[in-house]
Amino acid sequence: MKEKEILSLVKQRMGIEAINDMQRRAIDAWKSGGGDLVLYSPTGTGKTLAFALCVLQALQPPMQQLQAVVLSPSRELVMQTAEILRTLADGYKVTPCYGGHAVIDEKASLAVTPDMIVATPGRLLDHQRRGHIDLGGIRLLVLDEMDKSLELGFEDEMRQLLKRMPRLTRRILASATVLDPVPEYVRLHHPTTLNVLSQDNQPAERITIRQVTADSKDKLDTLRQLLLSLDGGKAIVFANYRESVDRIHQYLAANRIDAGIYHGALEQQERERAVAMLNNGSSNVLVATDLAARGLDIDTVEHIIHYHQPVSEQAYIHRNGRTARVDATGNAYVITAPDEQLPEWVVIDEPMALNPASHMPRAAMATLYFQAGKKEKLSRGDILGFIANNGSIEAASIGRIDVRDHYALAAIPRSEAQEVLKRLQGAKIKGKKVRISLLR
Repeated sequence: MKEKEILSLVKQRMGIEAINDMQRRAIDAWKSGGGDLVLYSPTGTGKTLAFALCVLQALQPPMQQLQAVVLSPSRELVMQTAEILRTLADGYKVTPCYGGHAVIDEKASLAVTPDMIVATPGRLLDHQRRGHIDLGGIRLLVLDEMDKSLELGFEDEMRQLLKRMPRLTRRILASATVLDPVPEYVRLHHPTTLNVLSQDNQPAERITIRQVTADSKDKLDTLRQLLLSLDGGKAIVFANYRESVDRIHQYLAANRIDAGIYHGALEQQERERAVAMLNNGSSNVLVATDLAARGLDIDTVEHIIHYHQPVSEQAYIHRNGRTARVDATGNAYVITAPDEQLPEWVVIDEPMALNPASHMPRAAMATLYFQAGKKEKLSRGDILGFIANNGSIEAASIGRIDVRDHYALAAIPRSEAQEVLKRLQGAKIKGKKVRISLLR
């Protein structure tokens, strides 16, 4: 694809008037270097779009042949990257493959060879071993969040995958953390390194860090008071253990605070729904482990709350990277128990004086759950028209609509949710009855 065409699609379909300086420099380095590209850029600066723009310019016209593979360490990153590529890659087939996704659906999608695959290493290796895909002709590989993709836990899978790609000619490695050295088995070829981590205006410089001192070792009530003291906006609460996340979520629910929950023990659909409800305004708070610190496509987050201190400086950086994205500012709050010491890499700007309101306002939106999705041939337009026509609600008041493989979510004003749901019951969408409910 030609650069001018791609940038036009970025504007039309993503609403981005102009790419940022890092993205422009990445494209220029990719075009002029001729070899591999190693990109280091802070969280929230648009690395995914940067390497997507490079990949699209390297593609030949669609030829029912696998041209490029993007490997990401988490299913959330896979879905985010696949969505961007699908948005911009007119005429190209993009297939995501990741754990928690039905293998039978992925096999069916791979039956007609895609132009691009976006996958987690383990799932791609599984498909290759089953004979669902041939990696022998791949010439372009992207390693997203390479510091995690190439760490010890993925090393065996990565070694095996790279052995199955003998014709690789170009690679893109992207990360918010410098990996030095890059393992030899990656076989970098004449790499150009673009490192913008040290530039001014990094996210950390746009985040105000506040300390909140709890009265006791149990921080639950302090967390509640902190949330009630915030002046609106979305918040992500980070804790170190799944059990703690469950306990915090239950406590907030008992105190009538709209919060979602996100950790590795949940089913993939549960995690997807939690993120979607934060994005569409159906919840104000997400309680999560560090699994949510990378790769999630979450709209503007104003507040990061460290319920537990992060286990490392890198974990701290990635948590805070959920706010102050692109050019925005943000806030981070570190809750400390009496006598709890802060590590040297947590630098407090000011203490936080709590002034809690009597209650937190309910989230403005509610989410309708449709038990059908892309595989049942539903689109955003289908759902928008169905709700507006059958629910007696203005289309302009319908919020974000997310369509997944076998389900869809649509945000509507909370004040009208029950009545709209009643009107939709029994109505047909595209000639079929679909089970619809309100998510709690």
